[in-house]
Amino acid sequence: MLKENLIKSLKTLRERSPKRNFVQSFDFIVNLKDLDLKKPEHQLDFFVPLHYTKGKKIKICALVGPELQTSAKENCDKVILSDEFPQYGKDKKLVKKLASEFDVFIAQSNIMPQVAQAFGRVLGPRGKMPNPKAGAVVPPNANLKQVYEKFQKSVRVSAKTQLIYQTAVGSEQMKDEEIADNIATIYQQIVQHLPNEKTNIRSTFVKSTMGVSLPLDDKGNIIAVVEEKKK
Repeated sequence: MLKENLIKSLKTLRERSPKRNFVQSFDFIVNLKDLDLKKPEHQLDFFVPLHYTKGKKIKICALVGPELQTSAKENCDKVILSDEFPQYGKDKKLVKKLASEFDVFIAQSNIMPQVAQAFGRVLGPRGKMPNPKAGAVVPPNANLKQVYEKFQKSVRVSAKTQLIYQTAVGSEQMKDEEIADNIATIYQQIVQHLPNEKTNIRSTFVKSTMGVSLPLDDKGNIIAVVEEKKK
């Protein structure tokens, strides 16, 4: 997808989205096809670093030992120390509350067994266990400021049970150039991870929270607008 085309499409989306008394987000939707999701090689599950945020703060909870206590309290939204783990392991409701409040969980690598024991039964099924692939499992001397900032500009692409992927890519308060860059980056990575690249993509859309969904072609143009010009 070309960013210059996406910028035009986003302008049209703004024009067709009614104003609300809250800041709307913009979503990017990808419908997939000709994939057998029972086969691991056809599933999507990877992380994409972006150049810009998605317009919404990513709330991060740190599960750490004493080595990272100070850095975690300075940089993360919530810190749970290893000596507090047992109370969470005994109370599933506490962990469920955490899982609903925080987007990302990071953990200190040398205490991962304790993390898994106390939080795994809730965070695991929700896909929120600290993920080494995403850089969410960190050494005891990690720079948590860098880790925190990285997660503000990254997105997880996951399509393991359904042939659809949807994610926020920005908000009304962001520039169209920034949102377009996020969309183009995510689309390019999805294409590269599919077995047959673009031929495994059935359709793509952009939409606002309370607005319409507009279909895009593989160049980033709104399909309806392209068709109107051809008539």
